[in-house]
Amino acid sequence: MTDTAYRTIGINEVDGFLIGHSTNREAGTGCTVIVAPQGATGGVDVRGGAPASRETDLLKPENTVNVVHAVCLSGGSAFGLEAASGVARELEARGIGLDTGAALVPIVCSSCIFDLAFGDATIRPGVAEGIEATRAAFSHAGEPIAEGVVGAGTGATVGKLNGPACAMKGGLGARAIAVGDLTVGAVAVVNACGNVVDPATLSPIAGMRTAPDSHEIASMEEAMLGQGAATRMPLDRTNTTISCIVTNARLTKAQATKVAQMAADAYAHVIRPTHTTNDGDTIYVLASGTLDEELPLDIIGLAATRALESALVAGVTEATSLHGIPAARDLA
Repeated sequence: MTDTAYRTIGINEVDGFLIGHSTNREAGTGCTVIVAPQGATGGVDVRGGAPASRETDLLKPENTVNVVHAVCLSGGSAFGLEAASGVARELEARGIGLDTGAALVPIVCSSCIFDLAFGDATIRPGVAEGIEATRAAFSHAGEPIAEGVVGAGTGATVGKLNGPACAMKGGLGARAIAVGDLTVGAVAVVNACGNVVDPATLSPIAGMRTAPDSHEIASMEEAMLGQGAATRMPLDRTNTTISCIVTNARLTKAQATKVAQMAADAYAHVIRPTHTTNDGDTIYVLASGTLDEELPLDIIGLAATRALESALVAGVTEATSLHGIPAARDLA
């Protein structure tokens, strides 16, 4: 690697991946698919206390399947896991999957956020939406990725200690960086229990407002400490920030898992508080391995953390108000 300059790039510039959305703004939900048509090495880190997920055990280094074909991020809570079946059906139809001898079996991992209380709780992403998002990934290959109130970020909200009346809009962010020939991107769906802050200044960007008609963001951590034993969330297990790191680096499953663990620092840098018992925080890593050069894992992990920080911030700065919940740009 001769050029080691750090620079910002589009996530569509990370080799080996396609990204597509299915969005239902009226119902306040959707799903986002990250496809690796040629397959990728996968890893995962789950730190939240209430995850809704599929195929995470398969990513453990000691297990035998070494390829992932897609990650599906979805709304709909546990119901939304059904969208991954649509992703698998569409990939099978395109001849993508693990050759078992009897059939091609696409390996699709999935995690969901709880957005049932945001829009229409009876409408959740399912097989049709998974197919739609997968087709969008192929039909929009190479194009910039939509951010904000799209896909799995459609029903996302943040800052919920005082209930939905004081919460703010979350969303989906997708950002990437390059260090020489290494490219690392992150797709993040920000549906956090806590507030979102600028990682450089720690200034609040979006979160719990002091009152339903207020534009002032209160420190949720200080509010929780002030309430002490009286602290109660309006609805338990109704939050989650889910992300997928994509990179052209060549990684083993153990290395991809380590990168996911390192990138989890981005949650702590941006979300206050994070990894609570009411969050299902999960980070996937997909490595296409198209980069010939082997790089120090610490560089890849640091790049993943930086990319994820930017994606988390973009998830709220790119969001717009929906269903009466204001966004950060409304406060500005």
